[in-house]
Amino acid sequence: MKPAPFRYVAARTLEQALQLKAEFGDDARFLAGGQSLVPTMNFRLTQPAMLIDINPLDELAGVKNSGGKVRIGALTRYRSLERDPATARHLPLVHEALPHIAHPQIRNRGTIGGNLAHADPASEMPAIVVALGGRLRARSARGDRWIDAPDFFVGALTTALEPDEMLTEVELPAAPPSSGACFMEVSRRRGDFAIIGVACTLRLDEDGRCAEARVALCNAGDGPVFAAAASETLAGRRIGKKEIAEAADLVQDAIDPGGSVHASKEFQRHIAGVLTARALAAANERAQAAAA
Repeated sequence: MKPAPFRYVAARTLEQALQLKAEFGDDARFLAGGQSLVPTMNFRLTQPAMLIDINPLDELAGVKNSGGKVRIGALTRYRSLERDPATARHLPLVHEALPHIAHPQIRNRGTIGGNLAHADPASEMPAIVVALGGRLRARSARGDRWIDAPDFFVGALTTALEPDEMLTEVELPAAPPSSGACFMEVSRRRGDFAIIGVACTLRLDEDGRCAEARVALCNAGDGPVFAAAASETLAGRRIGKKEIAEAADLVQDAIDPGGSVHASKEFQRHIAGVLTARALAAANERAQAAAA
């Protein structure tokens, strides 16, 4: 298949890219890595009248650490994050998840902004951003605004971005002291979309009790799912097998996976409970080691 006819412009400045998006609205799409956009164009599932190539905009790529926050430009390639030693230090959850995202060839070109804006429910990064309590920066010719991660993902392949907006940056909190994180998923083959994926973070207080826990899942609903009840039930408690089992049960109650030819709803729900228990146990062990 070949894409429908479209007009192509390589943006020279961010202002030019935003002005074109304001002019064409939903009829324009931004081209970053193209790992999701180009296949849908080839199958004519997406038929933009205007393709705005933002690859020349170097200011949209890179990572900045400041004040306990990590800001990642939307044009940052996954491979750059994977190879950056600072990712393991400041964003251990992201570092652990990166090898699970697609295949090396795709990570070489795929961008974090493109992935988040695509908002595939089975994708790992949206669930990770939700688990970390991140926020995303949207810019347009009218100005810019920050959107909290739970509000950014509206549904399957749908975000809170307005027709004239571009996702330019994601901000994530750096891992605090006495904390642990873990990402786990089950997929048919390495690099395939997850049947279920679980991302969790856990921070201990001075007494070794859980000060805060956050659990999010991918491919467990029509977007990344934040398991609020499971996260809240762990706070203020010393984590053990009983507490972890309770949280895993709450996760199974909270999700509504779609099922597929590869896994039924019931199997996805079962896997979600198993992975939640394993991931929380690993995160707790890592937090205890960090606090020692």
